[in-house]
This record gives sequence, structure tokens and C-alpha cells, in this order.
Amino acid sequence: MHGTTIELGLGGSGTDDSGHSESVRVGGVPVSTLSLRALIEKMLRDAPLRLAAGAPPLLVFDCNGHGLSLNATDKVFAADLAKADLIHADGQVIVKASHWLGGPQIADRSSTTDMFIDSLPGAAAGKVRYYLLGGTEQVNADCAERITGSTPGLELAGRRNGFWKPDEEDAVIDAINAAAPDVLWVGTGKPREQAFCVRNRSRIKAGWIVTCGGLFNYITGDYPRAPLWMQSAGLEWLHRMATNPRHLAWRYLTTNPHALWLIWKHRRG
Repeated sequence: MHGTTIELGLGGSGTDDSGHSESVRVGGVPVSTLSLRALIEKMLRDAPLRLAAGAPPLLVFDCNGHGLSLNATDKVFAADLAKADLIHADGQVIVKASHWLGGPQIADRSSTTDMFIDSLPGAAAGKVRYYLLGGTEQVNADCAERITGSTPGLELAGRRNGFWKPDEEDAVIDAINAAAPDVLWVGTGKPREQAFCVRNRSRIKAGWIVTCGGLFNYITGDYPRAPLWMQSAGLEWLHRMATNPRHLAWRYLTTNPHALWLIWKHRRG
């Protein structure tokens, strides 16, 4: 991961002299200290420049309790996560950990859903084009319709559902490259989305590649978001588990305690 990584308990200011985001290691993962607003501004400014220059896309992955647990238990996922140029704090527990244990602090939570929604007006104003990759065909199409309908001037480079066979991946890449988006949003879930991004980074023509999990389902309302007080308290996982227990209960009940243990295990000072 590019930028300056600082262990919890050491000092830091937020960015290094090169302008890369500084990061703090939480539970064994280096997480950017950038605020949500700073992350969005960086993306909208940097992605079009990288695309125009023909530079390799910046890989931007997220970190939450599930990600911490996977990083410690899945060697392939850990290797893919290590290839990220920037990892942001998608989970409130990651932000709180940087405050609990001292040292440089993550400014605030940058949930992927907030990052996406809050960036839409700026993307429209700056003609920054997005490509939506993931979700079912219905969810993907509905998401595209909702954001273009609610954000005047927003131009999508393209979209595609997240279901394809291995022998269709070349065609998926070709379609993305034909659209040449400034930002490619990949929402196929951990660990598949990270593996796809790392595997195809050298072939994809885009400025930034951002993993986003179930983002498109949240935009369409298929996945309801937790009340703001639950998000602020770090309890959005509880809301998700309660509204989708069949798919999420076991994951949260096993990975959350593991994530807290990892945060404690990797503490400094």
C-alpha cells in the first residue's frame, strides 16, 4: 500500500509530503486516515487525471470487521488486500479503534455507500464518469436509473451485473475498457471483488477501481440502511444482521468477535 503507514501509538498528521494518504495499522491492516470528504475530493480530482495519463488504476479497497477477520484467516484475500493503494475505514469499529488505542486517528467513517452517494454531485459537476459492476441485472439497472435520475448532469460510462462465468471475464474487461470510466465501482462481495481487481488491474482502463460490496442494493433499497444513530454508534452490523439474518447472522457473530480480538492483538504501546 502506498503512503506512510504508522503503527497505533505513533504520531502522524494525515498525509505525507507526496500527498499520499497516511495510514494507521488497525487489526493488522493499514487503513487511511483520510476523512470521507477528503477521500471523495481525492477521487474526483485524481481519477480523471490518472485515466488521461494512461496510468495504472488506483486500487481502493475498504476495511471493516469482516475484512479484518478475512485478512487474518484467508491467505489469498490477505495477499490481494496488500495490493491496495489505499484502504479506507468502511466500518465504524475501525475508526473507533484508532481512537481507543492512541496514535494517529482516522478522521471519520468512510462507508462505501456514503462515499458513493456523497460523491455524485461532484462527479456530475466535474464530468467524472462512473461504471457500475455488480449486483443482479435488476439491481444494477435500478441503481443506474436512480442515481442518474436524482443527480442532474451525472453521466455513467456504463454498467454490468456481477454475474459472469470465468470464460466471460475477458468480455467483461473489454466492455469496461471500451467505456473507459474514471471510476470503476466493483460490487461483487468479499473476497471475489478484491481478487477480480488485483487479477485484472493491469488490463483495466480506469482511473480508480473501488470495491463496494452490496452498494448497489443499498442504493435501490433492497438492503435497508441502519438509522444514523446506529451507524454512529458502530451498530450498523446489528441492523444488517436483523434485517437479513439468513445471510449475515453467522458472518457477524463469528467475524465481529474475531475482529475485536485482532484489534487488541495488534495494539501498540
